[in-house]
Amino acid sequence: MAIVELSPSAGAAPAGTLGDALAASGITELLAQLDRELVGLAPVKSRIRDIAALLLVDKLRKERGFSAGAPSLHMSFTGNPGTGKTTVAMRMAEILHRLGYVRKGHLVAVTRDDLVGQYIGHTAPKTKEILKKAMGGVLFIDEAYYLYRPENERDYGQEAIEILLQVMENNRDDLVVILAGYKDRMDRFFESNPGMSSRIAHHIDFPDYGRDELAQIADLMLQTMQYRFDEEAQRVFLDYLERRMAQPHFANARSVRNALDRARLRHASRLLGDPHATADDASLTTITAPDLLASRVFAAPAATDAAKGKSPC
Repeated sequence: MAIVELSPSAGAAPAGTLGDALAASGITELLAQLDRELVGLAPVKSRIRDIAALLLVDKLRKERGFSAGAPSLHMSFTGNPGTGKTTVAMRMAEILHRLGYVRKGHLVAVTRDDLVGQYIGHTAPKTKEILKKAMGGVLFIDEAYYLYRPENERDYGQEAIEILLQVMENNRDDLVVILAGYKDRMDRFFESNPGMSSRIAHHIDFPDYGRDELAQIADLMLQTMQYRFDEEAQRVFLDYLERRMAQPHFANARSVRNALDRARLRHASRLLGDPHATADDASLTTITAPDLLASRVFAAPAATDAAKGKSPC
């Protein structure tokens, strides 16, 4: 009987510190970038750090002759719109590329319409074409539960799922699939598709932002666009957030961006409507309280907009 010792291979490099390996990988820089890009989301960032740590240690183990098998990296991101799922997926793709788990590190973001055809023989070519584009990187499928429509016997989503399952199993060393959507709907999707559920190793839930976090997000967006709130506008925007969060169709950071875009429109109209307005830096970059107070959020209760089928802005 042969006895095989579990030891580093003869050609393994001398051991260094984990800190050195982390610095050389560039992962610290990517995680810092994620912190800068996204306000809050502490549990999400913690889970991404854990995954990055596991992948780095696995890589170091492999370099020294140890192996626990290829890790399963397919993921599920659940949460409401505007909580940063796509941004985190992009950074995850970069992390996987830096550590050598995918060849290219690009992200291909799709929905059901990109994968499922409308007639017989159309779905397979569409799905395979998307998979071809995503190979070597990450395929991000938003609202993935729409792939499965059991109430429609003539729906072709199941064909796309079967192709995805095969590729996720056979090409997991060259493709990572991230499924995203509302948590309750994703839970039902996995219950109805145990084959898909068994291939997902990491389930990450993205919490909604609080009011103060949304205010920080607004400040970051304004800095990027080279605008600012004056003091009164800052107070009004906090009031706006409280009202808007209580109304239908609220989408976290996405709704904040929409609110700022509309405030910029009102700011521009206000300047052009005032013949005495100056074109100095302060005037061109400062959003004031009236630019926000003109929103329907202040003019009508949530129920009114909901009854009209409108999204408050």
